[in-house]
Amino acid sequence: MDVNNLLEYAINESKLIVKDEIFLVKDLFKGYEWNRIPRKDRLLLGTLFLNHINKLNGTIVPIEKTSSGQQKYKKLR
Repeated sequence: MDVNNLLEYAINESKLIVKDEIFLVKDLFKGYEWNRIPRKDRLLLGTLFLNHINKLNGTIVPIEKTSSGQQKYKKLR
């Protein structure tokens, strides 16, 4: 899968997150699927997802990062 397909998948999966739930982009994938994505693509995916979230009307917002530098998100509605 290319990064654009992964981004589309992540966006669609994020619609299933419930209000007030906190999540990471990797939470939107099954563990083995996430592990199969090359590291460089995971980093790019994280950047693209953050850019997409910033364009939305505040449905999902970025919050603090984890100790390993992964961006956390929270669904507001």
